[in-house]
Amino acid sequence: MSEYKLFTSESVTEGHPDKVCDRISDAILDEILIKYEGSKDRLRARSAVETLATTGMVLVAGEITCDVYVEIPEIVRNSVKEIGYNSPKQGFDGNTCAVLTAIHEQSENIASAVNRQNLAAGDQGIMFGYATDETPELMPMPIMVSHRLAERLAKVRKSGELVWVKPDGKTQVTVEYDEKGRPVGLDTIVVSTMHDVGTDQETIKRDVFEKVIKPVAADYGFYCATSPDMRCEIGKSFGVHFEGSRSTTNIYINPSGMFHFGGPNADTGLTGRKIIVDTYGGMAPHGGGCFSGKDATKVDRSGNYTARYVAKNIVAAGLAKRCEVELAYAIGVDHPVAVNVNTFGTGRIGDERIMKLVKESFDLTPTGMIEKFGLFDVSRDGFNYKRLSSYGHFGRKAEHAPWEATDTAERLR
Repeated sequence: MSEYKLFTSESVTEGHPDKVCDRISDAILDEILIKYEGSKDRLRARSAVETLATTGMVLVAGEITCDVYVEIPEIVRNSVKEIGYNSPKQGFDGNTCAVLTAIHEQSENIASAVNRQNLAAGDQGIMFGYATDETPELMPMPIMVSHRLAERLAKVRKSGELVWVKPDGKTQVTVEYDEKGRPVGLDTIVVSTMHDVGTDQETIKRDVFEKVIKPVAADYGFYCATSPDMRCEIGKSFGVHFEGSRSTTNIYINPSGMFHFGGPNADTGLTGRKIIVDTYGGMAPHGGGCFSGKDATKVDRSGNYTARYVAKNIVAAGLAKRCEVELAYAIGVDHPVAVNVNTFGTGRIGDERIMKLVKESFDLTPTGMIEKFGLFDVSRDGFNYKRLSSYGHFGRKAEHAPWEATDTAERLR
């Protein structure tokens, strides 16, 4: 019996105010680590950077300990402009916004607990990893389709294919599941995108459906060969029948009507306020700690990445169709204080036996996790945290997210 018939997840574009802040925090972390490239001292760098963005202003605060200098205002402005906020017409301008900083070093008490012979966890906390075989990425379908829709919105904007699209946007997808818990249809799709003042609602609906929704739905096996009747009142949906979907899909495009005013000028953004978007869209628990701006001694980051890696390899090995892994850490302790595995009755072998395999097969210490995934080895063109700051930290290609590799699956079989 399935736990749910319908499940909904959301995503946001990189121009959403909270994601602007995540990008800035991660860009600062990247620049610190890049300055340490090739240095044996790179593991001494510490970062816990929070960003707030609002009308005409960005505030960067937090703790940084390092032996290199990074120009934070320059990083902030470049990050904002890369997103597309590069003129007053966009509602926020990286060229002219104020940049304030309030940075101090990591607490000596925390530093002494972490910087031991065997690197210890930088805080206590619980981390969850999840995997399911319902998509090629071994991720839940609602969050993956939501991410791809948001990513597609940014792509058609940046390429100039849809010149009226502006940086801020949100997506939401409700997937229908059958009694066995398998996805059988797209029940509802919601897309809201910031747009130029002169763009009419008919154009917005037609372009978003044809250039964003249709290609993404097709990537996940749902095809639409015809153009539906999109005439509907503001706040109302129109129906579409996708081949491969059990029932008619309700589609809402800009249901609020006009969306001229967006980004940090419309809503204040803050680092770490989209942690469900960053992970599994609500289908798995979350320990509460965000990723962005934090170096990998913070198990909020390294522990969550590793929990995902473990869960994904268990599913890739065919040991279960669904898997949730929980890790718990104490500050100043190098090994997790607890490990738990739940396969929701889908396991080919018992959960206790899988948990034993996990403990035997994976190094769950901060040092082991950092070395396994190269979490201090970032570069501008390869693996970096800024690239991960939007559209999810999971379900990506392994070259951009090393914890997405399934290189332990064979050993687990």
